Amino acid sequence: MSPLSQAFGRAEEFLASYAQRLAAGAAPAARDGLLTALSLASEQDSLECARALVLRGDLETARAVFAAAAMRHPDAAELQLGLAGLYWQMQQPAQAESLLREWLQGHPADTAATFLLVRLLREQGRMNAAARLMLRLFEHGPHDVDTVIQAVELLDDYSRPQEALQICEAALAAGPQDARLHAYAGMLGIQLGQFERVREHYRYVLDHEPQAVEWNIPIGLSGLQRYRDGEHPDFALFREVLQRPGLSDKARTQLLFALGKAHDDLGDYAQAAAYWREANGRASADSSWSRKLWQRSIEARLAAGPYPLALAPASDWTPIFVVGVPRSGTTLLAELLARQPGVVNRGELGWLQSIAQRLSLAPSHDHAAYEQAAALYTAQLHQDDTEASWFIDKQPLNLLHVDLIMALWPHARIIHCQRDARDTALSLWSQSFHDRAHDYAYDFQHIAAVIQGCRRLMAHWNERYAASIRTIRYEDLVGAPDDSIADLAMWLGMPAATVGGHTSANHGIATASAWQARQPVYTRSAGRWRDYAPYEPELLKIPER
Repeated sequence: MSPLSQAFGRAEEFLASYAQRLAAGAAPAARDGLLTALSLASEQDSLECARALVLRGDLETARAVFAAAAMRHPDAAELQLGLAGLYWQMQQPAQAESLLREWLQGHPADTAATFLLVRLLREQGRMNAAARLMLRLFEHGPHDVDTVIQAVELLDDYSRPQEALQICEAALAAGPQDARLHAYAGMLGIQLGQFERVREHYRYVLDHEPQAVEWNIPIGLSGLQRYRDGEHPDFALFREVLQRPGLSDKARTQLLFALGKAHDDLGDYAQAAAYWREANGRASADSSWSRKLWQRSIEARLAAGPYPLALAPASDWTPIFVVGVPRSGTTLLAELLARQPGVVNRGELGWLQSIAQRLSLAPSHDHAAYEQAAALYTAQLHQDDTEASWFIDKQPLNLLHVDLIMALWPHARIIHCQRDARDTALSLWSQSFHDRAHDYAYDFQHIAAVIQGCRRLMAHWNERYAASIRTIRYEDLVGAPDDSIADLAMWLGMPAATVGGHTSANHGIATASAWQARQPVYTRSAGRWRDYAPYEPELLKIPER
């Protein structure tokens, strides 16, 4: 029998004795007896007992076992982190944070403790503190590439691309040139608008890693600029890679999307349509999206009544939800609004879906559950990096949860972006999405169903919450951006300001519009579908309105 098996066996003996005492009906005495028995036990015995108690749901006894063992073994990382994790699970984050910070004072290079505390801070919306803590970890010496990548992915997920890129670039400067780090640096650079530097990173990846074409590098390159010359080296690169033997279906599909975008830039609509048609056919064959399930979900939302209660509105801040069918101008509108004083754009938070699921499991009139849900989301909006009065979440499909929004924040403002349906359909069909939730975008009939469902639902919300919703057409926004934003600012109660200027270079945009949103507002995408109607007649089957 291995030492670990022996330790687990002894832990089972302690737990069996504890269970017998519990069965006798003396819970405090049973707990005291277990703690006494463990007082002379090994670190491993205590750890196994505490973990088993957590699995059994006896959290208070597990906490007592962890705490006593941590006192006896103050240098045992697993016990200290286990206790901190249990405090967090028991909704005692202050105790968890205090324990982790004390541990990190003596063990500043402890990766596991740092990552645990970073995740704890993120749940509280303290993204700035989380990013500083992660940076501090890498100030205490080099880490292996896998740890760097884990940190970069975590910070990117927390919408902190600047700090993620800083860690990535520092690792590249300090050690061997790992192609994976160059790929991550390129991805982050796109979000931050550092397009020339991105090309350098991607060039390194392509020159040093044979599998780089499987990493979405071509589609990333195609989005760095608007091509103006068919002799640009990217064209030759894309075509050469497309001919390579052994290329995966995913990589081939990505290359076809990249080539379609490149030819669209040149106004070669026939060739662009041909590439996109093949790309979408391949992507659609791998899609699991169900039009029937989508339509059922829309019908269910239309039939549902309002949430059974509504919380009191806040008096000192306003949440703004920019919604609409994806590719309808939500990114552009949010970026323009965020140039107003006192406004912060948090991008696409994606929390409402999980909050809706949580509340669906709670009793219908559980006021505390609604308060907790609102507090969790509010923390993600406010964060700890700036003072503001208006906070934007531009997740387009938050339009599915307008009833939840109005229950949690009756003072919320919802801006509905609406764009010509054929332009929207073409824009979706010409994009390569990494999120399976957008698998509808590879088929015009699926796209039409999504647009129709969203419009039916928004009409429903407008009837129910007319005073809280404002619709703005994409064509009006790009045609007269100053006027459109001024009207919205007045409706939102913001001070008057103009649109001028560009997005700050350190502001991350993690959507397909990362390049376009940083350019001056232009109108060339309005009515663009007409260029493709001769090659994609399915566009004509989609109602314009």
